[in-house]
Amino acid sequence: MPTLEPMIATAIRQVFAAGSGAEARERLHEVVERLEGPAPKVARLLEQADVLAFFAFPREHWTKLRSTNPLERVNREIGRRSDVVGIFPNDAALIRLASSLLIEQNDEWLVGRRYLSSESARSRASGASSCAHSGPSRACASASQTPTRG
Repeated sequence: MPTLEPMIATAIRQVFAAGSGAEARERLHEVVERLEGPAPKVARLLEQADVLAFFAFPREHWTKLRSTNPLERVNREIGRRSDVVGIFPNDAALIRLASSLLIEQNDEWLVGRRYLSSESARSRASGASSCAHSGPSRACASASQTPTRG
């Protein structure tokens, strides 16, 4: 039996490649309908998840917001550093190491290279007219109410 993974990945890529939130909603609806037969669990997950929230932000942020690359990089660094230590005397020691790495990463994002520029984040208020999905969501509400740091 052939795997469905390539077909599912292609379908989801089409949703993320949409030029607007409305087009993405339309594509997502079509993808969910197509996947209901061969992959009902994936179809349910796509329906329930707020996968289009990034469309509420300025276009130049979309590729960064829909990606998990920074998070994966941080997780790899935590794994690499914990492998160096090997055995931790207790859970608190592991938590201290991971916390210090996360604090270091946060500082780098705040003062070092910015993942999203302040200027484009400020344009959020004027650039995004509506959220990508039909109903209100926590992601859209919090994105429109959260002040940006300068």
